[in-house]
Amino acid sequence: MTAETFRDFLGLLADVGATNEITTPVSWDLEASAITMRANATDERIPVFETVEFDGADARLIGDPYRGPRGRVFEHLARAFELPDPAGLSGPAYYERVIDRLANQRDPIIVDSTTAPCKEVVRTGSAADLLEFPWPYIHRQDGGRYATLTTLVAPDQDGEWGRWSRHRAMIHGRSQASLLFLAGEQLPNRYYYEFERRGEAMPVALTVGAPPAVTAASEMWIPVGRQEATFAGGLQESPVDLVPCETNDLRVPASAELVIEGRVLPEERLDEGPFGDYFGYVNGPRRSMPVLAVDAITHRERPSLPFCVAGSGVGDAENSTSSLQVAAGGPDATLGLRAAGYDVAMAAPWPFTERTVWVIATERPYAGYLHELANFIFTTWGMLHIDFFVFVDAGVNPLHSRAVVEALALHADPATDFHQFGVERMPKVPLNIYQTPDEKGNAAVGTSKSKTAKAYVDALSDGDRPTRAIGEREDRERARDLLSAAGVDGAFEPHYVTDAGIDADTDTRTNTNTETTIHRSNR
Repeated sequence: MTAETFRDFLGLLADVGATNEITTPVSWDLEASAITMRANATDERIPVFETVEFDGADARLIGDPYRGPRGRVFEHLARAFELPDPAGLSGPAYYERVIDRLANQRDPIIVDSTTAPCKEVVRTGSAADLLEFPWPYIHRQDGGRYATLTTLVAPDQDGEWGRWSRHRAMIHGRSQASLLFLAGEQLPNRYYYEFERRGEAMPVALTVGAPPAVTAASEMWIPVGRQEATFAGGLQESPVDLVPCETNDLRVPASAELVIEGRVLPEERLDEGPFGDYFGYVNGPRRSMPVLAVDAITHRERPSLPFCVAGSGVGDAENSTSSLQVAAGGPDATLGLRAAGYDVAMAAPWPFTERTVWVIATERPYAGYLHELANFIFTTWGMLHIDFFVFVDAGVNPLHSRAVVEALALHADPATDFHQFGVERMPKVPLNIYQTPDEKGNAAVGTSKSKTAKAYVDALSDGDRPTRAIGEREDRERARDLLSAAGVDGAFEPHYVTDAGIDADTDTRTNTNTETTIHRSNR
């Protein structure tokens, strides 16, 4: 069954033993996030906090529900989209199935407000109170409590369904929050360069606990002129149910757990941050960001509020953001590059790096192709966060970090294969740790003071791969038999070799779970 609501998704996870229902009272103040971070770091079940110590509305907190099993971070979304054999599906096969879904979009349908689950409780005006809900305080150094796993709905001049994107919100009181709006991204650009310049507030709706397809589509880089709602319908192979807002003309997912309706005010700012961001360090100093003024809050009875614990650190743990980048952003980027005429086998974030390094599996049809491709990708708005690309052969699986490291070691010549675009040539967000406070730039429009240099590494073999020293399959099987006969555990095998006798890490067509086995055996 496709999970067409967030609650359906939680039910699917529970059915396969992937959730941990915690009934012991837990505080929203650091405790829920600490437990979630520990679950992320140890690859344990998704924590569902049934009892939150809080004086406001009765609500559950769900810690990083989209964080997939380590080495297979796309598995939970594969289950949500009812893809065949989600526990055995390879990364490349998952990508192709999702790309097929994205190519078959479906328009949403409008449902009646009286039947929409997100309208079970409706509060408008002064009755709408953000502090009625247990937004978690995630890191001790954070500037405040945050809603982190959200879909922001905003007007679209080209279509009736609106545009969706993901933006965190820092709670400032009963009726205000600051939104992380970084210039260069589509919805912030509309606010800074259209609405604010006209002196107008931008109507928005911040949804929490939307269906998995909605959350996935919000993580994608859908081009201007297209709408995430139709792509979400393609992902779940059925139209997304939308319902009109109470106080503006936007439409929101009818099954959302909670919806905050409001306006992003012109020429008004509130502090945002510091925040323990995706690099694993506190990103400061505080910055001034646009103000979300709350007009209404609608929600389900006893809403389930998902949140993401960012800041686990590069190379340390997965979370919802890193998993969604792989499971949603990667297939979307791959499809977009193919649509632009590039013969790309797969484009994906390097595991654990989230928004830092991407790996592109492709061939080299002509001289200068990689530079052209890198220039095209880096100048798209979705790559504002990304500093590095690694290009590998089309047969290398970007989701297997060992294969990427091997490609770098074997084929990337430090003298000729490391390339940098000129200093201050590429757009950049002000979130990097290496940026000084001065370089973080213009707080008025939430962007870096200057553009940045970005780089790519050419790790293509061009068909020149040496012979492995590990030996042929028959030799390894004979050695295993001799060890077993001698009473020695015959299960030993170099981690990059499978029982099929192929290097799973370097083949985008294989169906293996090599890295998952390695990580879990070390626990």
